[in-house]
Amino acid sequence: MSRYEFTCPDCGQTIEVNEEMREATLAHGCPVCGADVTGAAFAPNQSTN
Repeated sequence: MSRYEFTCPDCGQTIEVNEEMREATLAHGCPVCGADVTGAAFAPNQSTN
């Protein structure tokens, strides 16, 4: 499953999310502050840990 690093453009919170969480965040906003977000707030997470 794809993993992404989400950084809120409003509050600056950074969290790792999976594909389902990415879609939910795009639909409902930042899970921390509720700000609207776009796909630009997500970067592919390349870590293999």
